[in-house]
Amino acid sequence: MAFKNRVLSVFAIIAIFMLWQNTNVLAQNTPVFACDINKNPGLRNFSFCDSSLDVQTRVDDLVKRLTLQEKIVNLVDNAGSIDRLGIPKYEWWSEALHGVSYVGPGTHFSSVVPGATSFPQVILTAASFNETLFKTIGKVVSTEARAMYNVGLAGLTFWSPNINILRDPRWGRAQETPGEDPTLTSKYGAAYVQGLQETDDGNKDRLKVGACCKHYTAYDVDNWKGIDRYHFNAVVTKQDMDDTFQPPFKSCVVDGNVASVMCSYNQVNGIPTCGDLDLLTGVIRGEWKLNGYISSDCDSLDVMLNSQHWAKTPEEIAADALIAGLDLNCGNFLGQHTEAAVKAGLVKESEVDRAVSNNFATLMRLGFFDGDPSKHIYGKLGPKDVCTPANQELAREAARQGIVLLKNSIGSLPLSPTSIKSLAVIGPNANVTKTMIGNYEGTPCKYTTPLQGLTAEVATVYQAGCADVGCASAQLDEAKKVAAAADAVVLVMGSDQSIEAESRDRIDLTLPGQQSLLISQVAEVSKGPVILVIMSGGGMDIQFAKDDPKITSILWVGFPGEAGGAALADIIFGQYNPSGRLPMSWYPQSYTKVNMTNMNMRPDPATGYPGRTYRFYKGDTVYTFGDGLSFTEFTHHLVEAPKLVSIPLEEGHVCRSSRCKSIDTVDQTCKNLAFNIHLRVTNSGKMRGSHTVFLFSSPPSVHGAPQKHLLGFQKVNLAPREQGVVRFGVDVCKDLSLVDEVGNRKVALGLHVLHVGNLKHSLNVKI
Repeated sequence: MAFKNRVLSVFAIIAIFMLWQNTNVLAQNTPVFACDINKNPGLRNFSFCDSSLDVQTRVDDLVKRLTLQEKIVNLVDNAGSIDRLGIPKYEWWSEALHGVSYVGPGTHFSSVVPGATSFPQVILTAASFNETLFKTIGKVVSTEARAMYNVGLAGLTFWSPNINILRDPRWGRAQETPGEDPTLTSKYGAAYVQGLQETDDGNKDRLKVGACCKHYTAYDVDNWKGIDRYHFNAVVTKQDMDDTFQPPFKSCVVDGNVASVMCSYNQVNGIPTCGDLDLLTGVIRGEWKLNGYISSDCDSLDVMLNSQHWAKTPEEIAADALIAGLDLNCGNFLGQHTEAAVKAGLVKESEVDRAVSNNFATLMRLGFFDGDPSKHIYGKLGPKDVCTPANQELAREAARQGIVLLKNSIGSLPLSPTSIKSLAVIGPNANVTKTMIGNYEGTPCKYTTPLQGLTAEVATVYQAGCADVGCASAQLDEAKKVAAAADAVVLVMGSDQSIEAESRDRIDLTLPGQQSLLISQVAEVSKGPVILVIMSGGGMDIQFAKDDPKITSILWVGFPGEAGGAALADIIFGQYNPSGRLPMSWYPQSYTKVNMTNMNMRPDPATGYPGRTYRFYKGDTVYTFGDGLSFTEFTHHLVEAPKLVSIPLEEGHVCRSSRCKSIDTVDQTCKNLAFNIHLRVTNSGKMRGSHTVFLFSSPPSVHGAPQKHLLGFQKVNLAPREQGVVRFGVDVCKDLSLVDEVGNRKVALGLHVLHVGNLKHSLNVKI
């Protein structure tokens, strides 16, 4: 009897365990959504559950039904449930910087979906200068995100992309950004957002997932020599704000129609961005007409109170943020202090209504209030749609398109797998996995390390050379031994998250530890080609390698994503012709004398301040924006471009009677003022390849104009001896204008020099 009872007890335990397991699996296979009329048929009587009505009508109906407390619990990322109205809890914070990420509590991986496609970190994807690729990656990421949502593993709102300008090479978050140029960053942001958000049916009122452009604004100091982002006040001129820091955010909202903008931790000119009425309500909501919500960075309001001492009480902080235009708080600050702020008369309940309305409107555009997601346009997506072979091949293709060939001596790359019998693969990043995917990462489908990619092509001998990227003590003898015996050497060096990351700015621009010593000594004893591969987010001072004739090729691979090793091997062995171009300048170590907290873009000869980025910096660089080589040669021929542009002025205009350096870009001046530039591009080499055609302008030297400015870029793919025509449409007031000292946009009169490759074309702009 006792034995029988014990057996029954064991069966009972097993049954309970299996029930728990099934419940757990069931839970993660169930997406979170409101208006479940199957569970609660009475919900069909509420207008906010009626998907045939417009979003505003539904939102108004919902908000008027809520108590103040019910509104407040929906002002935070971990939004509370409203059970009486069939609204469950919702976690707003998910990330998808370069693939669905496990950063943020809204997304999880499990046995149901163990990983997602991990694309190259953004800085490398940007190096492709391919808008179609930016958008295509966004589409794949949003498909995988929706698939994970459908099995209860992700939310619908993803706080990506990061479109801050890479102003200083030491910034730890360089890897997350599209680089230093406002035009490239603007085009990347808009295209990636469109890829994430746009639905297959083209309905502008619907969102596939909700993207978020961050961190608004003038944010690019994390932690440099004890100065951190929570205490930093970015002192920015109106001119720099409007011609450098703001354009990507404007493009994200106006061109990308992004669902959200996230304000940053720092202050701008003494005001915390999340409490700045002009920046939030005035610019984002007012000038740019954001259709969505404004979120804080995580715990930003707590930072405003305890680090920046913006106000004396938490209730005042909550009120200031809501009045400024904040809608959603990542963190629980608004959840804790908004009710007291309303009752104290510091903020009106109408401000709470506005905020929660913007949040609910976004969820309605995502279909969250449309009932069972399985019946919707993306309802059939599931685990089978994540990590598909096509998605993983796109990750490899993205890495191939982004990798930049910086140096290539005659007879070096590409290597021949038939003539190279042995390959020495050396370096602390040669066989890494997680390093390849950078930060804001998810669990990848699989990894192909550089060593694995190269070994698949030819016999390899591997020697790490350093214990880690810090390379405190290089193992020189072992590395030199394998290098001397090999037909060719690939050195995979650079950085990882221990060197450059969020909350970790760099002090130096040189390779860490004894990496440079290892590279030079290995190159010295090598008998064949020596290929140096730099894996990093920001640029490095590798002038020594550039000048060393024994180092025959240099490749920069960023943090190349899950398929980075395969993409690298494709290029090294000539199966793919590199076409990437640097999206940022690489500075010498001497640049570290510049104070990182000086936000001025333009140089100051009086103090010796050199300025920043290729647009304004006048000093020496190791490599500059747009640098990159190919295995073939491309030539440009100008087919069509005007030499003179005349701007009509109305009667009585001041510039008709007096000499003007520039004129305002007002509607009557700018109407239909555009021209075309046609170029013929020829692949004059022996190998098919892609080529990025850049159109730059050097405007007249007025109003602190940039010395050079990117107007546009296009990519062409040509077979040997094939020609292609590239056309740029130039809007005079948009593309040839500049921002003056007080923030007004003007067209400079006089000689503009247009650059395409080695071509220079003079364009005179006159009244």
